[in-house]
Amino acid sequence: MWTAGYFSFEQYVERAERFEGPTLAAARGWANALQVFVHLGSFVEVDDSGRLHNTSAVIAPDGTVVATYRKIHLFGYGSRESELLTPGDGLGVGPVAGPATGITTCYDLRFPELFRSLVDEGAEQVVVCAAWPAARLEHWRLFTAVRAVEQQVNMIACNAVGEQQGVALGGHSRVVAPTGEVLVEAGADEGFTHADVDTGLPRRFRAEFPALADRRWPTAPNTPMKEYA
Repeated sequence: MWTAGYFSFEQYVERAERFEGPTLAAARGWANALQVFVHLGSFVEVDDSGRLHNTSAVIAPDGTVVATYRKIHLFGYGSRESELLTPGDGLGVGPVAGPATGITTCYDLRFPELFRSLVDEGAEQVVVCAAWPAARLEHWRLFTAVRAVEQQVNMIACNAVGEQQGVALGGHSRVVAPTGEVLVEAGADEGFTHADVDTGLPRRFRAEFPALADRRWPTAPNTPMKEYA
């Protein structure tokens, strides 16, 4: 929610925009100019009914939107997000530099069923953007690692830094492999962080250690078990 600042709840209505608005247009320009995939996470979207959403998108180098996501799990603890916004009702999955990539946002990290649903849709890596407070930094580290290991995905996690409305944010953006290895972790200050990600590792690791294939709980009653490559 960087266009308003996550904790600047009084700015949500003023900063809200249509999906095809100036923020998406700017991100398309960045993706095209730099010839990279851009994860636009996230901004305040207003839909045709006037409802507000915490919305993210992934843009390809040619400017195409390959995935969108409206945050499903809205935060209520010391936050007005659940009061002001409407939760999404669909998954965000799209191809990013090859592999199917799932999109999640902040508080979603606490809900493993969402990540398993993304894997059921073919995701081999997951991106999460966040305004995760410093007070719960160890939870951030724990959940980003656990989701990578339990879902056997590359986890690319970006967290805000600094202070918003008196809340210190934790930073420590990180990339975690499905093996649990932390490929890179940033600090608590603004900066640039990068990692070389082996996009083929999730599939190889799933074949070597087929925990997903051993699953014995279907996604819904009378639904066949998912087969994982």
